[in-house]
Amino acid sequence: MTGHVAVLGAGSWGTAFAKILADAGRDVTVWARRESVVEAIRTTGHNSEYLPGLRLPQRVTATTDAAAAIGGADLVVLAVPSQTLRGNLADWAAFIEPDATLVSLMKGIELGTTKRMSQVIVETAGVAEDRVVVVSGPNLAPEIAQEQPAATVVACTDMDRATLVQASITTPYFRPYTNDDVIGCELGGAVKNVIALAYGMANAMGLGDNTKATLITRGLAETARLGVALGADPLTFAGLAGLGDLVASCSSPLARNRTFGEHLGRGETLEQAQVATRQTAEGVKSCLAIRDLSRAHGVEMPITEQVELVCHEGANPRLAMAVLMSRKPRPE
Repeated sequence: MTGHVAVLGAGSWGTAFAKILADAGRDVTVWARRESVVEAIRTTGHNSEYLPGLRLPQRVTATTDAAAAIGGADLVVLAVPSQTLRGNLADWAAFIEPDATLVSLMKGIELGTTKRMSQVIVETAGVAEDRVVVVSGPNLAPEIAQEQPAATVVACTDMDRATLVQASITTPYFRPYTNDDVIGCELGGAVKNVIALAYGMANAMGLGDNTKATLITRGLAETARLGVALGADPLTFAGLAGLGDLVASCSSPLARNRTFGEHLGRGETLEQAQVATRQTAEGVKSCLAIRDLSRAHGVEMPITEQVELVCHEGANPRLAMAVLMSRKPRPE
């Protein structure tokens, strides 16, 4: 590949992904909204607000000028909160090179439209779907920043393009696998955030490993049901972008959705949990869109329904768990 890589978004995953790209031999320009973040990356090589202790490679620079970051880039990596994607990309689309590959790191479903992030990219940037690549898997940014071994999935309807992105992010500590099931990979990444919220609530309530294992497995089942209804390959949900991502997000204290759920499970309000966690927990907003998507396709997603009630309608987490356990048993 020629040209540099633009990473649009300087949160924890965007910053860690910039490091991966640089370690794989690419020159990277990170776009950040705040001048203080840009200045720190440029002068010290650190983004201390999101990944304290990480020293970025010299191949990484930063700017607040989106046009400067995107112009000439053959890879444009989108790492902004999912609900801000449409507005941001509308401003950026004119700067994208005609055959640049757009890489989505976002794990969410758009409110109102119930569109997956790749669909929003195609619609807003006016590009063909085979130019959009989705990266999804058990990728906790602080661990990857420390070069702890991790794997991920690079999904695209154009496998040649997926392979090119794979080559740009392969390092001794980061192993990407290719897949053509964009729908499955995106749904796995979006729904796991909602299940992790439920897991965090259960953990904070002192519920045991049986309960938490049940939430993971039944959460995976409802994710797969929705995926199949939307045309995904059910095998995707047994892989890194399904089970792998779900286990990491539920089991790790580093996972922001689990942590947010713990605050809710301790009886805090949505606003109190937001103040305490400080970072975006994508599942809080996505649970609304995923609930709407499941209802539109006639798919039962009881955990998602209860998480939405806790997050947005003030339901008690203990009552939500009781409702889940009192549902009529069905065949496994």
